[in-house]
Amino acid sequence: QVQLVESGGGLVQAGGSVRLSCSASGRTLSRMNMGWFRQAPGKEREFVASIRWAVLSTNYRDSVKGRFTISRDNAKNTVYLQMNRLKPEDTAVYYCAADPSSISTMTFSWDYWGQGTQVTVSS
Repeated sequence: QVQLVESGGGLVQAGGSVRLSCSASGRTLSRMNMGWFRQAPGKEREFVASIRWAVLSTNYRDSVKGRFTISRDNAKNTVYLQMNRLKPEDTAVYYCAADPSSISTMTFSWDYWGQGTQVTVSS
């Protein structure tokens, strides 16, 4: 079993930056693919970014490419999402996800989820 806890959310002005962290307990993340998803009010949860455990390749949704960076520190059992040049449309609850095999952009493919952290971008 894996417990994931996100942190680092808050209120930021458009154009600003935020770094989200996802810390794990119960199991090492070193052999888990990791992902970030987000859910805005009234919308479905959507894929944001992912990183594989084996080759560290990354994947991003088009709207965040060049602005967001996913990274991991296996020694700290933590995954990060650096978000730069934030836009009001980035406002959402951001969720961390983990899975030993899935790297899908679909939420149902991921086994473990955190409780989410709110990011609000003001214009």
